[in-house]
Amino acid sequence: MTDTPPAWDPRQYSRFERERDRAGHELLARLPDDLTPDEVWDLGCGTGQHAAWLKRRWPEARVHAVDSSADMIERARSRGGDIDWRLGDIAAWAPERPADLILANASLHWLPDHEALLRRLVDALAPGGVIAVQMPMAHETRHHSVMREVAADGSWAAALAGVGTVMPLLEPDAYYAVLAEDCGEVDIWATTYLQALTGPDAVLEWMKGTALRPYLAALTDDLMRQAYLDALGARLSAAFPRRPDGVTLMPFPRLFLVARKR
Repeated sequence: MTDTPPAWDPRQYSRFERERDRAGHELLARLPDDLTPDEVWDLGCGTGQHAAWLKRRWPEARVHAVDSSADMIERARSRGGDIDWRLGDIAAWAPERPADLILANASLHWLPDHEALLRRLVDALAPGGVIAVQMPMAHETRHHSVMREVAADGSWAAALAGVGTVMPLLEPDAYYAVLAEDCGEVDIWATTYLQALTGPDAVLEWMKGTALRPYLAALTDDLMRQAYLDALGARLSAAFPRRPDGVTLMPFPRLFLVARKR
């Protein structure tokens, strides 16, 4: 076991980029029309597509993008553009100047203590600044439950005991209560996407790009890792059978938060 964060694989993550990114685009579409930011931050920028979109929308703004993965930042930098790409940890992030927009798309669900986290992020906003967050409501989903059940039952169970993965989110009203302390406009909603995935072992391949990373990093024995993946793949295929047309349907709920500081 190691304290080194499990690596992100940009190629694996991007296998379902179109399906994953729909929620990000819906979050961007809900940004206030009258927002004219100078300081923009994308926290957990991944391969940089949203930071690039923000720069195109507000070309005069200073756009900063942070990710903990060197591989993701390298892929993001290849996009070019006048964007401040940074390797860093959101948990320790603090801007040099108050932010006018903080975007966190599919990143904050990896961090603990969301009440304290959101208060810190809102504190980093300038008056009138906006925070926009999208998080998978993944912990309670069927595929995540199967992932944890299989992890606890097999020769790999000891190696995976105590390995952290995606945690449950707060209830929506708890997020509202925190944001309403300093924000006059708070919009919270949830959407469940019926993801239509293609290819063999589609749900397993989806999970390899995100939720399975901590487990796979902990399984340093190649044979044990493959045995776990084989067992998990069989359970997921039973839970999410592939249709005759080759499509595997996987419901996936996501929570959205958009708030504007007073």
